[in-house]
Amino acid sequence: MTITTRLATAALSGLLLAATPAAAQAQPQYQPRATTQTQNPTALPITAADRQEGAKAHRQLLAEYGGPYSGPQVPYIESIGKNIAVQSGLGSAKTDFTVTVLNSPVENAFANPGGYIYLTRQLAALANNEAELAAVLGHEVGHVAARHSAKRQSAAQRNSIIGAIGSILSGVVLGNTGLGQLGQQLFSSGSQLLTLKFSRAQESEADQLAVTYLKRAGYDPTALGAILQRLAAQNALDAQLQGTSDSTPTWASTHPEPAARVRTALALAGQARGITNRDAYLTRIDGLMYGDDPRQGMVEGRTFTHPEMKLTFTAPAGSFLANGTQAVSIGGKNGQGQFTSAPFSGDLDTYVRAVFGKLSSQAQLAPTQIERTTVNGIPAAYGQARVTTSDGPVDVTVFAYAFAQGQAYHFVTIAPAGRGGAFDPMYRSLRRISTTEASQIRPRRLRIVTVKAGDTVRTLAARMAYTDAPLQRFLVLNGLTETTRLPTGTKVKLVTY
Repeated sequence: MTITTRLATAALSGLLLAATPAAAQAQPQYQPRATTQTQNPTALPITAADRQEGAKAHRQLLAEYGGPYSGPQVPYIESIGKNIAVQSGLGSAKTDFTVTVLNSPVENAFANPGGYIYLTRQLAALANNEAELAAVLGHEVGHVAARHSAKRQSAAQRNSIIGAIGSILSGVVLGNTGLGQLGQQLFSSGSQLLTLKFSRAQESEADQLAVTYLKRAGYDPTALGAILQRLAAQNALDAQLQGTSDSTPTWASTHPEPAARVRTALALAGQARGITNRDAYLTRIDGLMYGDDPRQGMVEGRTFTHPEMKLTFTAPAGSFLANGTQAVSIGGKNGQGQFTSAPFSGDLDTYVRAVFGKLSSQAQLAPTQIERTTVNGIPAAYGQARVTTSDGPVDVTVFAYAFAQGQAYHFVTIAPAGRGGAFDPMYRSLRRISTTEASQIRPRRLRIVTVKAGDTVRTLAARMAYTDAPLQRFLVLNGLTETTRLPTGTKVKLVTY
């Protein structure tokens, strides 16, 4: 959750970095074939209209995401993206493409017309070599080359998270959205709100094009299958840590079944092999920020802490938190919720009613009454409305805090009727933190270490900066199993402070 104004209005928190001239100087240690003239029967060169539309969308994304991720690893990552993109035939030179790294803790990538390609730093951290990262970016470029975006729904469906909640709650009020569906929508990947979903056939075509681009660039084409497997493993681990049953990766939503997709990707690669640049890649991404950025707030188990907003709160037992682009999402057996902010004139009653009013675009929501209270010395107000869903009645609660002059925050929660009280401990847990507490919040970093004699996956995993599932996190991050024996001198990834 990002601060972008004095009012701490919840702007999208994934940060972007446009390509810089330095990227041209940051070439891989073993340079893949830099084909500058390619032929792709499905690709048409980027048009002036594409560039205009892409530039407009790019500016909007930059504004919505609130700024760039500026790590020293970025020019190198950009060079990989440009090298694979030029294989598509959309442009004849690497300068025809803009690769942007998002400051997001979610593994994701997407592309827009006009040569604009996006990936998150978290995805770069999950990849084990250049070929794997190139495979994912090649897939996204493939969507553009095949003109899939023209076959999707209108780009006007891009919404902020608050817009999405409004749409969801409209369904709740109209009785055509169940609480289970609501939870899935609230906790869908933020990228789902920025890019529209492709059909299964389109995903398969993009996979085929990605393998073609890998072969043209001289990369190992089996890398697509490898990174798809790791994305599935990471998503399954996230589901396990959150206690959710849905283990379908966000990248596989409406896509071909994950295992089949991996098998198909490996079959497309055939017997062809190429370079991976594993050691060079790992060396160059050393120090990449991993997980939450403290400037956007940190999730530790069920507790969210924001050192710049100077606040913290803890979700109820059995819940999990996801620090999203515009809000912190809360999910679990008790219901669903989000923590965010809105413009504040100084009147909490007006604030609460305004939040209710914006929750649904199709039916006006209003609390039956507004109660005033104080939470840990902070003036607060709350209200509740009962609405009908296909699964029965639910209670929608808005609990707001006058945190400072001109600054307010609030929870919106949805729970089965009569069970909204399960969130009371969370409402009462919000408090200010001191400057000393805030200064102790540190980011995690990806560190590349060399295996020494006697090191095992368990001894190395014990060095991970996590108290929950350090071994599983280490194995997924590196694409290993518990029985893997690590040769001395091998490079592996750790996450440390």
